[in-house]
Amino acid sequence: MDLGDRAGSFRFLIRDRDAKFTSTFDAIFASKGVMVVKAPPRTPRANATCERLVGTLRRELLDRVLILGEQHLRAVLTEYQVHYNSGRPHQGIAQRVPDAGRDTPPPAMTDLDTRRIRRKPVLSGLINEYMHAA
Repeated sequence: MDLGDRAGSFRFLIRDRDAKFTSTFDAIFASKGVMVVKAPPRTPRANATCERLVGTLRRELLDRVLILGEQHLRAVLTEYQVHYNSGRPHQGIAQRVPDAGRDTPPPAMTDLDTRRIRRKPVLSGLINEYMHAA
């Protein structure tokens, strides 16, 4: 997307060493006062967190939604961010959500014959969150 005047608000740009990033690419950001930092050579895991998030966004969201413009993209990403941080359990943190406190116990198994489950649609039903009904 076009950064416009916002390019000067960034201090650093971290990028890998792919040949598609030419010296002209670096010079454009340097002219705005942004320091371009290259990932270390031969370190495929140096950018793993970002790659994981991009993959998750593509699989769970962008491959399933027709984006109609920048404003629509921002709205969809904002709604997904809320879901990702407060409704979507993460395996790496014992099936808790990132916004939950460290003292929050992991979810317990539920007997569906005795408890009712409520479904909350996210992104117009593309994704659903489930919780115990009151």
